[in-house]
Formats: sequence, C-alpha cells, structure tokens
Amino acid sequence: MQNTGPTADPKGAGPKPPFEGKTQERPGIEARMEPRPDYGESSYKGLGRLKDRIALITGGDSGIGRAVALAFAREGAHVAISYLSEHEDAKETARVIKEAGREALTLPGDLADEAHCRKVVEEVARKFGRIDVLVNNAAEQGKAVERFEDIDAARLERTFRVNILAMFHMIRYALPHMKEGGSIINVASIQAYQPSPDILDYASTKGAIVTFSKGLAQDLIERGIRVNVVAPGPVWTPLIQQSFDKEKVATFGKNHPMERPAQPAELAPAFVFLASNEASYINGEVLGVTGGKPLS
Repeated sequence: MQNTGPTADPKGAGPKPPFEGKTQERPGIEARMEPRPDYGESSYKGLGRLKDRIALITGGDSGIGRAVALAFAREGAHVAISYLSEHEDAKETARVIKEAGREALTLPGDLADEAHCRKVVEEVARKFGRIDVLVNNAAEQGKAVERFEDIDAARLERTFRVNILAMFHMIRYALPHMKEGGSIINVASIQAYQPSPDILDYASTKGAIVTFSKGLAQDLIERGIRVNVVAPGPVWTPLIQQSFDKEKVATFGKNHPMERPAQPAELAPAFVFLASNEASYINGEVLGVTGGKPLS
C-alpha cells in the first residue's frame, strides 16, 4: 500500500475490482493470490509502541494476521504465529518478523482441537516466558452456499470450533501467562452486523465473538487486562478466494463505499493501537475497519 500523503483519495489506496476471479481450495495460500495482498512490507513504519512485548497471533501466516505480525514486529514485539498448514505463507511471515530484528515462532496445527490450543500457548510461554498480547484472528470460512440447508452439521461444527470455541480455549490457557497491562484483541467482522446468508455459519460465529468479548472485557479488567475487538469489512485475503466463486472474487469489494476491498496493511494500525498503551482506556469496544460500511 503506497503512502501518497494526506491528500490522497483513500478509494485509490489499493487495487480495485475487477480482479482475475481466481479461486482456491481450502486452505487458501497468499503466495498464490493475484493481485498479491499488501501486508505493509514496503510501507509500515514502526515507532516502538510495543517494544519487547510478546505477541501471539492465531492465523498469523497470511492476510490480516501477517500484516499484524509485521506491524507488531516493527513496533518492537517478538511474535509467535499459529496457523493450520500453510507452511509457505508462514515462512514468509517469519522472514519479515526476523528482518525487523525480532524473534519469530511458527506453530502449525489445527485450533479446532483444544489440546492444540493448549500446546500453542505452552510453547509460546516456554520460549518467551509470558504473553503480553493475544490476537485471536484465525477463522474458518467455508464455500458460499446457495441454500441454507447446504450448511451441513460437520461444516457448522467445524466453523464454531475454529472461530469461537478455540478463542475460549486460547484465552483460558493464555491467562496464567498474562499480567497487568496485557491486551487481548479478538477479530470479528462486519458479518456480525450485516450477515450474508451464503456464509451464515461464519457470520454467526462473528456475532458470538462480539458478545463474548464484551462480557470478557468486564471480567478481565479486574486483572488489568483489556479485551477489544476489530471488525473488518471486506479484506483481500486468501479466505476470499477459497470461499467464493469466480464472479464474486472478481467483483469483491465493488459495492462497498470505498469501491474496493481493504488491503491487510490497512487493518494493522488498528491492532497496534489497541495493543499499545495509547489505548489504555479502551476496553470492551468494537473497532470497525469497514471502509465506511456501518456496523449497525
């Protein structure tokens, strides 16, 4: 994402549809996308706002997770990422973390398994001694369906296991390793407020994330730990190519106010803000990064 100054039209800050319309099977791979998502490698400038903090980001191999990992590293954090099996993408994320002079830890495996959630947290704690920032970003989004009945029981259960149950587990296991000043950032979506019927299982989990986070924030602030939510609008990530048909991919973001999807790099500053001391009085909030589409 090229920084062209404060007078630049934000509608022109990233590629606009029509795109090629290429699709992928699950899990989508960022290295195979065209155009490639901009995760901030050539544009993000750190200011030391997260110096020497330890961050754990689920789904950190690509998309929003990669952009956040890069930004956190350039802000001074050591970063651990969990991911399913996208080893090529995870290697690229680890590279940019290390090039920022920070330590990187990559942890593959399926967060639908509670035991793996526990393992991820324990490995981060073993290497770094603590967790200061936990970003629950990993998400399961299946193929868009034509009819509600096409969302079968197996798909429904997996979507909830990855998107909301894993979030419960990750936080539960992380809390013993978090201290006052810690920050938890959960990723919801505009789908929590404006759900699309063709991915209703996904949208339902995002609504659950908002409710869960608001309640958890009231509890954990007693321990000095803040909980907030980022709710993205349309973002150009591998989830798009793995979930929608060629026609939807080709026009993705066209009907939104910005007339384009966000690039992952445009989401990262919201996470940096919520993780930093600059957001010390912000707790239990949902920060929408939607390009002008109202959350409610």
